[in-house]
Formats: sequence, C-alpha cells, structure tokens
Amino acid sequence: MAEQQMNKDEQIGFHKGSISTLAKEREELLKIVNIVEQLIQAHNESLKKLGVDLEKEARKIQEKMRKEQGIKLDERIA
Repeated sequence: MAEQQMNKDEQIGFHKGSISTLAKEREELLKIVNIVEQLIQAHNESLKKLGVDLEKEARKIQEKMRKEQGIKLDERIA
C-alpha cells in the first residue's frame, strides 16, 4: 500500500512540477512575442516616416487575391 501511495505522490509531484515549468516557459514566450511586436511596430513607424504604407500595400494584395479567386485556375496559369 505504501508503494502505491509513494508512486502516486511521485506522479503528482512530477505533474505539478511540469505545470510549473511550462507556465514559466509560457511567460517567457509571451515576453518574446511582446518584444517582437514592439520591434515590428517600430519598423512600421520608420517605414511610414519614409513614405511606405504597409497597410495600403496589404490592401492591394488582398484586393488582387479577391479578384484572382473569381478566375479559374487554368485561366490564371495561362
């Protein structure tokens, strides 16, 4: 009986430790994502100051994709 309880306690400890470690890893990952987002925004602002509007370019690409969806595949290839 004591062996089974010890085994269960070990398993509980293992899973609790795993959750704790993974939660810390998630926190670090979120920090990295936030840093990357800040860098993207900084580059975007610099491009805007240089006269490049990425949002406008993205809208052009989306519009082109919408138009191409109405065209059959064989017509797009030709």
